[in-house]
Amino acid sequence: LAVADNLVRKSVWIVGGDGWAYDIGYGGLDHVLASGRNVKVLVLDTEVYSNTGGQASKSTPKGAIAKFAASGKVQMKKNLGLMQLQYKNVYIAYVSMGANPVATVKAFHEAESYDGPALIIAYAHCIEQGLSTAEGPQHQKTAVDSLHFPLWRYNPALVEEGKGGFTLDSRDAGLSFAAAALSKTTGENRFRQLVKVAGEEKAKEILERTEEGFKSNYRLLQELAALPPSPAD
Repeated sequence: LAVADNLVRKSVWIVGGDGWAYDIGYGGLDHVLASGRNVKVLVLDTEVYSNTGGQASKSTPKGAIAKFAASGKVQMKKNLGLMQLQYKNVYIAYVSMGANPVATVKAFHEAESYDGPALIIAYAHCIEQGLSTAEGPQHQKTAVDSLHFPLWRYNPALVEEGKGGFTLDSRDAGLSFAAAALSKTTGENRFRQLVKVAGEEKAKEILERTEEGFKSNYRLLQELAALPPSPAD
């Protein structure tokens, strides 16, 4: 019994928010994932510092109102997953339980099974977005359908088998992000407040530019999914 714990395969998971993963802890996160160690990381991405009062993070989308971004965030959201994709030996997944629970479960299973570092970025709704718990699942679906948070997986184990490692789990549903963000039924306070700050026309213009950025990112993901299998490094 004294050595029983040493006979069981250990599963090491690090869990944190986007403020940590995208900002203040990014250097450490990058170091861990680049190490090649069998460590798994789950990022609960609310796109804002949820635990410290709603400050903007590098995950906050362009145009969103948050503390330190009172006139709307100027920069686009940092693409953490694609940055880690360059290592080629990190399992990566963007998941949303409210939008695609099957792909979410599959991602966790693949990440746990992979003998190497893994990063799962999970879209998480938050009261800072002006949402109740009951509204969360439908809101997550809207975020995915509007290309705000596309779902994809990269599995290096498949590449080692000579297969394509990149899988796109969401489609372009034709839902306008700008329209959804400002809608009274599907929108969020962080985007609707932009109307009060910048005016309706300017707010619409800013969010349409954000939408174009999301569309450009999705086109890139489609290209990655269409690439033929390549030999592992």
